[in-house]
Amino acid sequence: MTDSTPTPSSLVIEGASEDVEKTPHPVQDNTRSPSDTEETALRVTDGTVYLKGLQLHSVTVAVALAIFLTNLEIPIVTTALISITNDLQGFNNVNWIITSYLLGYVGVVILWAKFSDHFGRKLSILASLAIFTVFSAACGGSQTMTQLIVFRAFQGLGGGGNFALGTIFLVELVPPEKYPLYTTIMSVILSMSLLLGPILGGVISEHSTWRWIFFLNIPAGSLAIVLAFLFIPLNFPYQGQPAYENRRWRTLFSKAEFKNIDFLGAGLLLIATLFLVSAIQEGGVDYAWKSGFEISFLIIAGIGWISFLLWERKITLFSKTTEPVFPWRLIKSRVWMGMIGNAFFLGGPWFVTVFQLPQRFQVVNDVSPLQAGIRLVPFTLACPLGSIISAVAAGKYKVPPIYMVIFASVMQIIGFSLISTLPTTAHTRAAEYGYQIIAGFGVGINISLLIMMTPFCVEARDKSVALGSVTQFRIMGGLIGLAVVSAVSRNTVSSDLKRFLTEDQIKLILQSTGSINLFTPSLQQEIRNVFANGYNLQFKILLGFSAAQIPSSLLMWQKKQILL
Repeated sequence: MTDSTPTPSSLVIEGASEDVEKTPHPVQDNTRSPSDTEETALRVTDGTVYLKGLQLHSVTVAVALAIFLTNLEIPIVTTALISITNDLQGFNNVNWIITSYLLGYVGVVILWAKFSDHFGRKLSILASLAIFTVFSAACGGSQTMTQLIVFRAFQGLGGGGNFALGTIFLVELVPPEKYPLYTTIMSVILSMSLLLGPILGGVISEHSTWRWIFFLNIPAGSLAIVLAFLFIPLNFPYQGQPAYENRRWRTLFSKAEFKNIDFLGAGLLLIATLFLVSAIQEGGVDYAWKSGFEISFLIIAGIGWISFLLWERKITLFSKTTEPVFPWRLIKSRVWMGMIGNAFFLGGPWFVTVFQLPQRFQVVNDVSPLQAGIRLVPFTLACPLGSIISAVAAGKYKVPPIYMVIFASVMQIIGFSLISTLPTTAHTRAAEYGYQIIAGFGVGINISLLIMMTPFCVEARDKSVALGSVTQFRIMGGLIGLAVVSAVSRNTVSSDLKRFLTEDQIKLILQSTGSINLFTPSLQQEIRNVFANGYNLQFKILLGFSAAQIPSSLLMWQKKQILL
């Protein structure tokens, strides 16, 4: 089944495939819109029918819950990591609590998007919500670190679907001229999750058990499932179109539909992603970079990526039935590859900051999880604020997004340069919060703009895959960035601690940073100084990720810039 609706783009993207359909950009209709009582859906000139009234609002709430819960999992867990690892005894594996979730997440985002083209948006988001909710309960009931890490990976599978499909829903629920409005809604959702996450994680860790961090997803996830089941049309987003009116549940799993699915491409993408991220995560930690484990994983990842690209090229150019997971025509587009590069290098600054700053506050500044969450608020508030302001500027005032994308990268460079100079003492300067705002504002601008620009850069049939790709490569960049900075910092910290601690003492600290308080005050300060230098080094590395966004943005440059 191929999406035949016209692309909203009014531009011919330089470097894109030649068969991009050239249709005029939708013009805002200033005539009176029908009221909710007059009709339940709005039909526009290209044949698309958009939901209205209670149905639209209910689906929006379901999608908002899916995005909110998925993104809440990132900051709410980070502020509780110390409590979790102290309970389960495994600070040395602390990053796997995050990484396992994101590994499950990053490996399937594009696949969820593509499979939803085949099996329908409704069935796909119901499945992703169910997986996320069930394994959230399993995470809350974990008794060992290994159990938690495994269940987090499966929770991430559902989370990846929630975010990928939620993003697709937001641009299919409304006409293109309302994209900025709905992107603003998504930014508000992100702001709430990023703002509440650290605080909720801190409150729960201090006043209850960390297990409620996961149990909270059960009632909210169940509500989203009920709303999605009741109000999303089975043939969404093609409701009201004659070609899709006879679609039924059984037709979603027909033999003809399965013939269209690129199972080999999906498998190659999953293998290539997981082996690459796993190799980088484990490098220099449990396995030396020259070890057989690392070399074999990197070789498999390299072969996987090369095979994936070659296979997708073959399917795109020569297959008349199978639809590629990642169409080759996207790779041929200079503009689109610039967006993918920008998304990839954006992931590191975003994820490292959200994951590592709360740890820094607890380890270096010796504050509680709640206080750590509160201290992260300037960054988590600045991110969505940047997203909202950039969405308004691009949508209402028609500022070309490319200008703001480059400006945001410069802001990130400035912000992370300043954060990397934080004092190594327990004392906190007020200026630190200003540094977070600068960096967060830059990150937030690019988070929203890349999503908003996507439907205007690709053919309509590639819209879902393109939106999934932006998310997948951003998360992949975040995972790789987190693995790189953690490996470098861990090696630096371990090496510096050897100057005045024994191997057993270092092992004790790496199992639980709460054991730092067992040492004398003078040793405590020295240990915290070492960790502070390690965290500062991490943010210096982020400068490279921020700077790399600029050449990626320049690939998106055109004589006639995209306007939303």
